[in-house]
Amino acid sequence: MDRPANDQDIVEILRAVRVGDIVSGTITQVGPPHGAAVRLDGQLGLASADIGPLHASWGHPWDEVIQVGRRVTAEVIDIDEEEKRIGLSLAATENPELWAFLKGLRPGEVLSGEVADVQRFGVFVALDDGPPHPVYPGVGFISIPDLSWRHFDEVSEIVEVGQRVTCAVLGFDTRQGEARLSLRALQPDPFQEFADAAREGQELCGTVTKLVPFGVFVRVAEGIEGLVPLDELVSMPVETPEQVVQVGDLVKVTIISLDCDARRLLLSRKKAGSDPLSP
Repeated sequence: MDRPANDQDIVEILRAVRVGDIVSGTITQVGPPHGAAVRLDGQLGLASADIGPLHASWGHPWDEVIQVGRRVTAEVIDIDEEEKRIGLSLAATENPELWAFLKGLRPGEVLSGEVADVQRFGVFVALDDGPPHPVYPGVGFISIPDLSWRHFDEVSEIVEVGQRVTCAVLGFDTRQGEARLSLRALQPDPFQEFADAAREGQELCGTVTKLVPFGVFVRVAEGIEGLVPLDELVSMPVETPEQVVQVGDLVKVTIISLDCDARRLLLSRKKAGSDPLSP
């Protein structure tokens, strides 16, 4: 009679498994905490295994592919010895060409393609060297912040459908089966260029672009805006910025602090003189 497996036995079994291995088993339970529990074949069945909600399928509804009693073949994507658990991806074996392409990407790698769709949350890119996506119009995706260093109100100000783009790879998203890309990573960072030439105490001229309850924003260079806190507008106390300046005013400001990591520029108007330069 075989002795029951103890914790050390299970740990040894887990150490024999590698991320990227293809394994098979049967779905035994659907629900929390990990999505779908899977009893793997052979000795691997002694360890817990599951398919997370975001790793079931990129092209089919959860209920269509995750059913108790269904046989599945999935790729190992995570091994947790402490929890004695194996994380699986069914999407990986459903889309082997796409999964292999995504796994082969390296951060910083440069890819080119064509803008396939523009949405308010980002841009899909059909990559020249990438396979098609089972759901989306392109396997590449650029989030809104990664489109440009400069401020813009509409995505169409930066790209449009059909436009050729060259982007840097940030990584790949196993939840959606996407290559996460950045357009701005290949562009000079205007804030860094500004910071390299600027210094605390330097006086600048700029245009008031926005009034907020806690101060005003002033554009001091192309793509560079800094905050003048309310108490740095004038020497005397004021309750609202409208008492002092309006959007469009040209003002003198002094750099109080410059934080490159936070991309934050703090300015003072009262230290530079309070008279607007605009007529």
